[in-house]
Amino acid sequence: MKLVLFDLDNTLLAGDSDYEWGQFLIERGIVDRALYESRNLEFYQQYKAGTLDINEFLDFQLRPLAQHTRAQLDAWHADFMQQKIQPMITATARDLVNRALDEADLVAIITATNSFVTSPIAQAFGIPHLIATEPEQIQGQFTGKVSGTPSFREGKVTRLNEWLTDQNKQLQDFDQSWFYSDSLNDLPLLELVSNPVAVDADPTLHSHAQARGWPSISLRK
Repeated sequence: MKLVLFDLDNTLLAGDSDYEWGQFLIERGIVDRALYESRNLEFYQQYKAGTLDINEFLDFQLRPLAQHTRAQLDAWHADFMQQKIQPMITATARDLVNRALDEADLVAIITATNSFVTSPIAQAFGIPHLIATEPEQIQGQFTGKVSGTPSFREGKVTRLNEWLTDQNKQLQDFDQSWFYSDSLNDLPLLELVSNPVAVDADPTLHSHAQARGWPSISLRK
């Protein structure tokens, strides 16, 4: 059996959906630019450097979800998909996903970005399974808090194992397991699968990939 996992931001997407969602809210005047923009950039730089405090970031990033109705959020997200996300989906990324869907037994996106932002993106790729950070909801309304373990760094391994258990599977059931990622933050999961692939990798991951003989590819050319 074959399992294929894709990171999303800066891997399948030629950009970061979490960061761009924050920028979208700023551009629409939904959040205060003076208060939000510098923090959004600061957290993004921390993520790229591998120094992000995920709980501090999620408190910042999920708060706007709790301040609006789901209907309003969904309407904004539809515009976000057209304006921000579709331009970040390359033909090369679509081709890779389509090959995986044809050849693998299970295909999933596994991302630290929350499922409100990423679920429509997974649907746009035609990927049936999404493992993402889950925003807490009460009676359909977001609370601004996290439900369960954030899907970040070692948390991705935890969430993957939980998801596989729900599928009545374990990682060792698969003869081949693939994970495509750009980020040093994904080293815990990259080192666990049988076939790690660095995609448009950051400098730290690029060095790790070279040292371990992992393949490196680009989805942006």
